[in-house]
Amino acid sequence: MTDERAGRSPGRPRDTSIDPRVLTAARQLLTEYGFEDTTVQAIAERSGVHASAIYRRWPSRLEIIEQAVFPGFESVVVQPTGDLRRDLRRFIRAYLAAFGAPAARAAMPGLLASYQSAGRAGAPEKWLAVSARPQFLDILRAAPAGSVDHKVHPDDVFDVILGALLARALVPTVVERNRPIERLVELTLRMLQPAGVPAGR
Repeated sequence: MTDERAGRSPGRPRDTSIDPRVLTAARQLLTEYGFEDTTVQAIAERSGVHASAIYRRWPSRLEIIEQAVFPGFESVVVQPTGDLRRDLRRFIRAYLAAFGAPAARAAMPGLLASYQSAGRAGAPEKWLAVSARPQFLDILRAAPAGSVDHKVHPDDVFDVILGALLARALVPTVVERNRPIERLVELTLRMLQPAGVPAGR
């Protein structure tokens, strides 16, 4: 007997436009109205995507906002060149730009508050799906021999950079100062380099 299913057409293909429409709408709403007003219903209305279709892809608005503003920083890749000062400068500039984007600045305080109230454990970069630490370690591994003090733990230095970047992006008094990036680069080099090594080598 002929299988009646053989003549059936495959199911309707997945609409690949939904994800970018939803994420773009979330970024727009964050920038225009802030974290609290960026609800699933508001995202659905702005994007033209039904709320049920959104919930099939994301379990809650937090996951939508995370992916909208911190998509693993996949597009921010700083390949090490072996020039420690230059690589650190590129790294810091790239991630400050990502943290300082209007949607990210609007989302960060609300996300952190939500994570704390939910008791989510772990480092902040894991909360926010930020994969900057591996790139920082790659930069240190590519640095010339003797330019990084083996007694200094790279995670400690990275944590200082992360804190400085978050402060530059989120703390109004720090934002207003608008300190040159080169100051943070210089501070990072001083933390990393052995005593007696000229800065930037």
